[in-house]
Amino acid sequence: MRLVVIGVNHKTAPVALRERLALVGDDVNTALEQLERFTDGSIIVSTCNRTEIYALVPQITTSQIDIDAPTQSSSLTAAVVTDIATSQKVASANSSSSVSPAIISAHIIKIKQWLADFKRLPLAEVDPYLYVHRDVHALTHWLRVAAGLDSMILGEPQILGQIKQAVQLAQNQKGLNNQLGWIVDQVFAAAKRVRNETQVGAQAVSLGFAAAKLVTQIFDKLPERTLLIVAAGEMNRLVATHIAGLGVGRIIICNRSPERAEALAEDLRQLGRSVEVQPLHKLAQLLAEADIVSSCSGSMNLLIDKSMVVQALKRRRYQPMLMIDLAVPRDIDSTISQMDDIYLYSVDDLQHVIAGNLEQRRQAAVDAELLVSQLVVEMEQRFQVRKVGKDIEHYRSRTHSQVDKILSESIARLENGDVSAEEIVTELSRRLTQTLTHAPSKLMRKAASEGDSELLDFVVSGLNDAYRNK
Repeated sequence: MRLVVIGVNHKTAPVALRERLALVGDDVNTALEQLERFTDGSIIVSTCNRTEIYALVPQITTSQIDIDAPTQSSSLTAAVVTDIATSQKVASANSSSSVSPAIISAHIIKIKQWLADFKRLPLAEVDPYLYVHRDVHALTHWLRVAAGLDSMILGEPQILGQIKQAVQLAQNQKGLNNQLGWIVDQVFAAAKRVRNETQVGAQAVSLGFAAAKLVTQIFDKLPERTLLIVAAGEMNRLVATHIAGLGVGRIIICNRSPERAEALAEDLRQLGRSVEVQPLHKLAQLLAEADIVSSCSGSMNLLIDKSMVVQALKRRRYQPMLMIDLAVPRDIDSTISQMDDIYLYSVDDLQHVIAGNLEQRRQAAVDAELLVSQLVVEMEQRFQVRKVGKDIEHYRSRTHSQVDKILSESIARLENGDVSAEEIVTELSRRLTQTLTHAPSKLMRKAASEGDSELLDFVVSGLNDAYRNK
């Protein structure tokens, strides 16, 4: 299948490292463009909880690996290159479409090194936190992620939409070939089945739900409270919807794009809430009016620093503030958590808050995991059918070319008239028979010499069935 997955998530890396490895904004387009140089297509999924690269290893030669290897990497040792050369020679002898394990390993090293170089980090610092999956294991991981089984919030549906956005970005960059596109379609269809046929996503548990629960634990008299939403993205939309449902009296949306902020504001007004839209440059003065702050932007820089919060607390006469930072990289200075009257929660902190319906989801996840295993087997079978179809097409094309060549030579001899037509037809028949029987004869001899009686019996039986009179 040639599929590999390389990444970090909330299980393998702390939020500080995930921040440094995050690929957001223009970085994604640049990264996809660079990955195109040494992959057969790639997709980058970068969220609050994970940064993952899904890529197809190209069918290339050893010399190409040496040429394309990152200049800053010394990971491809002579031993690895020798292993690649040997494995590739064997793979080429067995199949026209095979890629050796050594080739795949070499490309995994390349992608790791590229990611470290792209983020200006030493590979030795990043590598211990990176996980790698390949082929069917990569497919299983991708489906688990799409179905919400690998999320911090078990069964959360947002990740599937985020993957679809990542796929769209890859399509825009022409980073999808036919095979990777086919895999994407299979993953989406399978994830839909997991959602429809299990209860893993049925209960109301999400980051928005967790944020709303924090609000009820810290504040009373919610109609008197003000919610400040910093950035009007999908995650903050969920948070705002949940908290608005609690009855919070006033909502302020602070966003760079007024159009997107107004769209969210209109949705929240339909819930009967007082909503206003403010530009982002007023964020510092708006903090003093907010009891609850939820921030989730795609900025690479802090939006709320300690000095802004100090001033806001003074103006609030030190009334408590709940601050929820869902962004990776973080929007809010983490040192603010040490201040009195401030309750600061990051995405990592929220996992300790979520409870209740999660247990029901865990029970449903057992059924979901079983279904995932079944679906992966089905996907692998469909891939093999698809692959063998291409192999058959390739074999037929080569055979047709060889037959056409023999036929052209025979016609030329016939036109010259130096040999009788009977002799030419007899020779043509002999050469065509030899051409058509060469491959299965070679396979039978190989099976016999290697003592592979099962393969030999299979080939002989298949040929007998093919030529049996009906």
